[in-house]
Amino acid sequence: MSADPNTITVTRLVRRMRNLLEIELGELWVEGEISNLRRQASGHCYFTLKDDGAQVSCVLFRGNARYAKVQPDNGLKVKVFGEVSVYEARGQLQMIIKKVEPLGAGDLQARFEALKQKLNAEGLFDASHKKPLPKFAQKIGLITSPSGAALQDMLNVLSRRAPWVQPILYPVQVQGAGAERGIARAIHQWSNPEKFNLPEVDLIIVGRGGGSLEDLWNFNEEIVARCMHACPTPIISAVGHEIDFTIADFVADHRAPTPSAAAEIAVPNGADLRHKVEVLRQAMRRSVANKLRHHDTQLASIRRTAIPKNPERLLSQAIQKVDNSRDQLESAAHKHLDHLTARLEKIQLRHEHVHPEKVMLRRAEKLDQLDRSLKNALDHQLDNKAKKLNQLAGMLRTLGPESVLSRGYSITLDAAGKVVTKESDVSSGDILTTKLHQGELSSTVNDK
Repeated sequence: MSADPNTITVTRLVRRMRNLLEIELGELWVEGEISNLRRQASGHCYFTLKDDGAQVSCVLFRGNARYAKVQPDNGLKVKVFGEVSVYEARGQLQMIIKKVEPLGAGDLQARFEALKQKLNAEGLFDASHKKPLPKFAQKIGLITSPSGAALQDMLNVLSRRAPWVQPILYPVQVQGAGAERGIARAIHQWSNPEKFNLPEVDLIIVGRGGGSLEDLWNFNEEIVARCMHACPTPIISAVGHEIDFTIADFVADHRAPTPSAAAEIAVPNGADLRHKVEVLRQAMRRSVANKLRHHDTQLASIRRTAIPKNPERLLSQAIQKVDNSRDQLESAAHKHLDHLTARLEKIQLRHEHVHPEKVMLRRAEKLDQLDRSLKNALDHQLDNKAKKLNQLAGMLRTLGPESVLSRGYSITLDAAGKVVTKESDVSSGDILTTKLHQGELSSTVNDK
């Protein structure tokens, strides 16, 4: 150690430099381009942040790297937040990085929040505008990239869970300049498929795989949000991964964390449907068997307690009624079981066996049946009301004052129109009106 009080060691010099930098500069944001990236097995990253005039060494430790919005890569322009310090072992200036964001992410985030507030104020996110998803969609429109992994993920899930569903792809570009116009055009055209010669679908899934804020930005554009809001067909938004949120997620009728999850939400599980049908069939069989046993028990009881004298004549009507009921119950049960079996077989067929014309015919028949039921119920209600009205009219004719007058009675009223029921109600000189069955008389009280 030097005896000169004006001389310090290298360690103390470097430590003073470090303290001055940390105190004077502290933590701050710096932007530049990454180069000389080295990733250690430990998960720590070392790189150089440079611009046209200078460069600085940086270290991003594993704990902070895990939560970085973008992973460092050579040539990537970023904005970093950290502490300026000195690595004492080499006396080297460096930044200890805590946050890494792609350059321009702050501006994009501000635009995102501004548009989100604007559309929310207009009511585009309101739950009252959310349309329910169909329980058994037959055709599902997929608006995504034809070459992306998201498409294959959705097709795999749909074919596994619901092979009867027909997926229809509307290929679009999901990233890059102008991609939002293609996405909006696809949604707009499927809002009126006949006009644009597109097949009608029951549900639309708009999606793509994950990425950075810039990668997903096309789904944050206002034109996409407004086309989604105006679309009459229910839409599932499946953009990015579970942690990614876009404006499209808030406007869509339903948000799925991933494209695969969107496909699972869109269709029921065929295996679960088959199990439910089998459970219903077994329950129906048990119900029919129980009712048949109940009727057999009733019939046996009637036969045991019947009057011995000519029991066949006494029980013939009841026996026939029980037999007819049993035949009808068995027939109805078999028909219902056959219907359920046929429905299960149709569900198991591929989607090409489900023809829209047949679906429309069945719905038309159901509508006719409901129409007839409604008319019958209405006619029945009108008949009941007419009968009740006639009964009330008859009671009115029987109990009303006109009926009393027609039998020779009369009603006497004083000058105020009140009914005179006793002698004390009038005085001499009062003018009275007597109502008869036909006409009325006016009289004056001369003597009480």
